Amino acid sequence: METFESERAPLPRNMIENSMFEEEPDVVDLAKESPSYPIDSDDAVYEPRSSRLLVRGLGENDLDEDEEDYESSARLLGMSFMNRSSNQRNVASSYTRQQYSESCLKPSTKTTVVGVLILVLVASMIMVIYFLPGCTFTRKGCKKSNSTMDSIYPISTSGEPFPWTELRLPPSVYPVHYNISLHPNLTLMTFQGSVSILVQVLNETKNIVLHSSDMNISKVTFEGKEVHVLEYKPWQQIAIKFPEDLKKGQYVLNINYTAQLSNSYDGFYNSSYVDTNGTKRVLAATQFEPLAARKAFPCFDEPAFKSNFTIKLTRERKYISLSNMPKVKTTDLKNGLQEDEFGKSVKMSTYLVAFIVAEFIGVSNNVSKTKVSVYAVPDKKDQVQYALDTACKLLEFYNTFFEYDYPLSKLDLVAIPDFLAGAMENWGLITFRETTLLVGSNSSSIDKQLVTSVIAHELAHQWFGNLVTMRWWNDLWLNEGFATYMQYMSIETVFPELDMDTEFLNVRFKALTKDALNSSHPVSTVVSTPEQVEEMFDSVSYEKGASILLMLNATLTDGEFRKGVIEYLQKYNLSNTESEYLWDSLSQVSKQNLSVSKMMNTWTVHKGFPLVTVERKGTQVTLTQEHFLLNAENSTDDRLQYIIRSHSSLWHIPLTYVNDSCSVPSSCKQVFHLKDKTATLNLPDQVKWLKFNFRSDGFYIVHYDEEGWKNLIDALKGDVTVLSCKDRAALINNIFALSRSGKVSFRDVLNLMEYIRNETQTAPLTEALFQLGQIFRLLDKRSEFNLASRMTSYIDDHFGSLMESQSWDLESSVSEMTLRSALLEMACSLNIRNCSTQAKHLFDQWFISNKTFQIPSDLMRTVFKVAAQTDEGWGKLLDIYKHSINDQEKRKTLEALASTQDIRKIIWILQRSLDGSVIQTQEFPLVINAICKNFAGYLYAWDFVKENWDKITQKFPVGSFAIQSIIMSATSQFSTKTRLTETQNFFTSLGTNGSQMRIVQEAIETIKLNMRWMEKNLNALQKWL
Repeated sequence: METFESERAPLPRNMIENSMFEEEPDVVDLAKESPSYPIDSDDAVYEPRSSRLLVRGLGENDLDEDEEDYESSARLLGMSFMNRSSNQRNVASSYTRQQYSESCLKPSTKTTVVGVLILVLVASMIMVIYFLPGCTFTRKGCKKSNSTMDSIYPISTSGEPFPWTELRLPPSVYPVHYNISLHPNLTLMTFQGSVSILVQVLNETKNIVLHSSDMNISKVTFEGKEVHVLEYKPWQQIAIKFPEDLKKGQYVLNINYTAQLSNSYDGFYNSSYVDTNGTKRVLAATQFEPLAARKAFPCFDEPAFKSNFTIKLTRERKYISLSNMPKVKTTDLKNGLQEDEFGKSVKMSTYLVAFIVAEFIGVSNNVSKTKVSVYAVPDKKDQVQYALDTACKLLEFYNTFFEYDYPLSKLDLVAIPDFLAGAMENWGLITFRETTLLVGSNSSSIDKQLVTSVIAHELAHQWFGNLVTMRWWNDLWLNEGFATYMQYMSIETVFPELDMDTEFLNVRFKALTKDALNSSHPVSTVVSTPEQVEEMFDSVSYEKGASILLMLNATLTDGEFRKGVIEYLQKYNLSNTESEYLWDSLSQVSKQNLSVSKMMNTWTVHKGFPLVTVERKGTQVTLTQEHFLLNAENSTDDRLQYIIRSHSSLWHIPLTYVNDSCSVPSSCKQVFHLKDKTATLNLPDQVKWLKFNFRSDGFYIVHYDEEGWKNLIDALKGDVTVLSCKDRAALINNIFALSRSGKVSFRDVLNLMEYIRNETQTAPLTEALFQLGQIFRLLDKRSEFNLASRMTSYIDDHFGSLMESQSWDLESSVSEMTLRSALLEMACSLNIRNCSTQAKHLFDQWFISNKTFQIPSDLMRTVFKVAAQTDEGWGKLLDIYKHSINDQEKRKTLEALASTQDIRKIIWILQRSLDGSVIQTQEFPLVINAICKNFAGYLYAWDFVKENWDKITQKFPVGSFAIQSIIMSATSQFSTKTRLTETQNFFTSLGTNGSQMRIVQEAIETIKLNMRWMEKNLNALQKWL
């Protein structure tokens, strides 16, 4: 699945586990949650997850494997008993010490022994009476329990014990085939369903447990006989209990049910749009990843339960229906209805099942044995051709690269008008936002870059994720990291003009920013609850996963990476895997003297990444690695934990470097494998300077000693081309990160930035603008207006001439458009170099010409933002937004509307985007992000989020990427104690409705980092800006 975000913004995380146990009641309702505690990024939170004492705190990453292994109920019950407290109090009565006369006799030995015995007997009786239940002394006595486990089963909706005590399903029953029949009513927004599941009993059992959510189950039969079903809603599970063990073999389970079409963005949900004639159109579509197939049909909703599916959809004649497989038959029914039957699917996980009922039209083409089609609403049929051509080219590339042809006979790409994610890789039926699939006639190469990226990502999933699937969500990166890496690699090959190199570099910088937080998590990490699964869809799984694959590919030689991938796909096709399986396949084909598995496990098991410190004395270079954390120096305790982690977390780093004698071509690259804490490298006498992490292909940052930084800066001041543009961008990224961690002063940052006046390339310039823009927004939100003004002057001084030289005409180069867009958006937002005047003139020309005069697509957002600052311009943009059918234009218009400084308009747009009346609710995270960039609205947006939290979490799942984006957009620019306390108090008050999300800890940690950076650097900014 492709997440959708509007800008490069860090999404930090923090989870700390407290392994305390609490006393639990004899019969446990597992729906109950623990009380809320004050939240702090350094605090531990305990929540009893079940009566088996499975412990879940705010995070899942900090327990050792032994601590996670709670398979023995007897052991756990023993631990629970040991933690019980009798609450007895020792009472010591006061006394006066007396002087005894020498004539007082001591008691005899016999008397002493008898006294002690009496005391022991009395104490024993008291303890027996105290600990025995009161019912022991009644006439009826105590009710006898059938078994120890009776006391720990959760309670089903009927009041009966539910026969399963885990979030994960039991492995004793496995689905073989589903027959699913669905009839959505797009007038009443309900659907009827029936599912027949052929199950294989692998081990004798008295229970069948599967998933179901928000369904009214009317009838359940097993082998033709009606059976009673139990439901435990908190875990979205249903169960059928049998009086005797089911023997090994195959059985048929039938379930009939009804349900509402979801009004959120998961499950089988309803959607609507208004066509160009003003008519409201409705449709039904699916989004099952990660845990929502259970909302459409009862199923074994875990990735490892792969099965075959046969699907039938009943619809009105005016609609078409689509599913994973080609349609094989349409049958006429009563009342003008028709039933479409689709072919038996390949073996796949439930989250990849998909179906749509809508008024769409499509265009098609053939690639080898596959029919490729792109579908959209009729009004946008002229915007599908680019996606079709792109999909066909990329499908051909992947068929060749993987040496394994796409296994289905058809591949549909469908633009959904109301869709939350960027796209979803359903096998054979990929669903997209309209913005990420459709390309209008005036779209620029940058617009095409986005569409091409998303298509490439989803097509890569057809192999990595669909053909071979991770066993459980802890290894989500195997799906998302690989698809992310392949999207960049494939586009570089098939569409080199789209300049994906720079975009991938920015992605790696984003991943480094996130992973530098204490609240990050390992690439492969423990997850269990639905919220934890949702939170795995983040920068670590996507961007860091892709980054470490790039580093591995750069380390292997002679095409070994591709050979290993082909081996992996062929060996595990239609199966489920874990990270180790991929490393083993790569190890088998590698001829290098290194263990791929050992090396890469250091990158997937440890959270974070290393900082490599380079110290040179003559020809000897000392290399030291440590865990890089932005908050390593927050407190004495933090420093102690940091020291411990730095010594326990060692990475196998394939260090690459170049020197002044040869620094730009790939042939200049040298490699040194750093496996230990410290190592030494010897150089020739004539080497003047070293630059490590060639082209930033490695997932680490580098800090040089004072002389090392000076030599690199001097070299750049003399000639910027002594390093590649990627290496120059990496130096800028690294020194800002080192400044934020306190390892270098901000003066050192400014020393490096002095060379920027001579810079002309996109990657280093956009990185510098991004970093300086973040500092400006922090100053602005903190009301440090004098310093913000001086930062504006600094940016004008260093970038102004370049800003002024930019053309406002149409441009074809993606690299030039990317740079121009960044420069002019910054210039107009800071109102420097006459940018706003030029933008307003362009908008007026465009509007007066009835949009026949073309604004360059890469400048449209900048021009619209300037126009939105007046009442007249904002009104015009709102009208354009309501009537535009070009989705890229519409999205840029919305960002401009949200950039207004008018508080009334800000409040209106917040309300309309949440209720979906004028602005689709899917855009609410974008609206929050756009408003929070500006001083006028960011506190209103934060207040709106707090006041409407319940409504927001009804629209977007807790822990989802949308919720993560909303929280970070609203809080990431706070930098005062007042805002920190306010944020902590709000999320503490949420209880079960969000307080335990990892993103909450990220937000708090980010605020603390902002506070610390400001405290340390305000004086330096006053002095040096």
